[in-house]
Amino acid sequence: MKKLEQKYLALLGEAERRQLPDLDSIRLCFQVLSLASSIDRDCAALLAPFGLSEGRFVLLFVLDAADDGLAPNALAERAGVTRATVTGLLDGLERESLIERHADANDRRSLTIRLTRKGKQMARKAFDQHGRWIASLFLHLSAQERKTLGGLLQKVAAGMADRSDAAGGPP
Repeated sequence: MKKLEQKYLALLGEAERRQLPDLDSIRLCFQVLSLASSIDRDCAALLAPFGLSEGRFVLLFVLDAADDGLAPNALAERAGVTRATVTGLLDGLERESLIERHADANDRRSLTIRLTRKGKQMARKAFDQHGRWIASLFLHLSAQERKTLGGLLQKVAAGMADRSDAAGGPP
């Protein structure tokens, strides 16, 4: 089992000292958070040689699937970021010649964003490596274990959503 991050060890120690109820659930939450943090760090390290952040990677991924390109607002919506964020990410990708901004043929005030040839090549290399890496995270789980884990994670997420809805938002 992956070791808990130091901050979670400290919090768990304090929870034990205060004799909080259901320490197993607290420990499990901290395990999930530690694992997620570790995955984020490893993902960032994997994308770094490509000069990509997670946000830039997501934009390349979305644009690669859009043969005709996308307007910035559609790209922001599909990537789950704000328009301002997408503009900043696009500026960096354009500086590196990975994307091009094209005036819309029907409305010159509108833009269409497309990957350049260089952008498509980088996207494919990064996607291939990233896909293999993600698959490797779950190599030690059988198909049934992956299905069970997915179901359990959905159940936890549904419980969080139920509590949030009942309280009118996050606690």
